[in-house]
Amino acid sequence: MDVDLLAVDAADKPVIANLLQLYLHDSSEFEPSELSAHGTFDFAWLDSYFIEPAREAYLITVAGRPAGFALARCDVAGDVGPWNVGEFFVVRGHRGRGRGVAGQAARLLFRRHPGPWTLSFLPANVPASRFWPKLVDAVAAGPVSRHEFQPTEGAAAKVRLLFQIGP
Repeated sequence: MDVDLLAVDAADKPVIANLLQLYLHDSSEFEPSELSAHGTFDFAWLDSYFIEPAREAYLITVAGRPAGFALARCDVAGDVGPWNVGEFFVVRGHRGRGRGVAGQAARLLFRRHPGPWTLSFLPANVPASRFWPKLVDAVAAGPVSRHEFQPTEGAAAKVRLLFQIGP
């Protein structure tokens, strides 16, 4: 399958914004959120992925057509920090059944920034709970650290994976 991960700029923000609505809709099953008065989900950080140098937006494509997105940021602590998978989404038509779209796209993302990475997922999201640990174990250069945490009172519990990607 012809999977690609394309860095995008502000001209592509509407495509990412549209895909974000699908992602936030799917995510609302595991972490409830309310629709805005316009019937859309809010995502306060979208603009930052197009104006802040430590944030990057990517379009996942299959055979040249949009199939999802990845948002990554460098969590700077001093001069160097780990990269973080902020958001990652593959549309339902390209998930599962051995397609490998998400795995290929995630590998392409990790290769862009060798070194430390983190990502978090909701344990209630069973597909993500199966996908991320298995994929990270396969690509990590060394041990993977797993931490369960409660971000804020009332928010859903999360699992954070910390790992290294080799050069």
